[in-house]
Amino acid sequence: MTLAAKYRYVVVEGPIGSGKTTLARRLAAHLGAATLFEDPDANPFLPGFYQDAARYALPAQLFFLFQRINQVRELVQSDLFRGVTVADFMLEKDPLFARLTLNDDELALYRQIFEHLKPQAPQPDIVIYLQAGGATLVERVRRRATVYERTIPDEYLVRLADAYARFFHHYTAAPLLIVNSEHLNFVDSAADFDLLLQRINAMRGPREFFSLGI
Repeated sequence: MTLAAKYRYVVVEGPIGSGKTTLARRLAAHLGAATLFEDPDANPFLPGFYQDAARYALPAQLFFLFQRINQVRELVQSDLFRGVTVADFMLEKDPLFARLTLNDDELALYRQIFEHLKPQAPQPDIVIYLQAGGATLVERVRRRATVYERTIPDEYLVRLADAYARFFHHYTAAPLLIVNSEHLNFVDSAADFDLLLQRINAMRGPREFFSLGI
């Protein structure tokens, strides 16, 4: 069975700097798949958040939540099972950021909205989680940073990496391939990408690991 026949809804996830969008684009091109990508540039509150997190955390979080649910809702309405779709986010991970940035009252409000919207999101057929250490993420973000990303504190990126690791440690909603991306280059190395495709296609259990050089 080909990868495209086995998985109809593929999600690539990971913290800022993990390379999730780059890998999602390459997977989509390889599979001839439709894409579903986050659009941080469309969030008018995001630059303000990186300057003054306490003031802009809630509107930035809610904007992303509604952006994500609108995208997956459209996916369901267009019948995702007619073809393959590759996404660089999943709604279930959304609270991860809320817990890092919102105060208690804001988080309580956010949770009410999230729990109301969550049932509208379909479950992926497979989730590929790109894992990397905090120091690696800091280096990658600093190298490629957009104007507003340059103000992200190193400490926030480290906390984010830890939050992702804890989230996926307990994640059981879909088959999960955990990929240590420290020594893999899916952009420049066709061999690395081919190895990943083999591991995705060979998955049999609910959770597997893929790493090189460790």
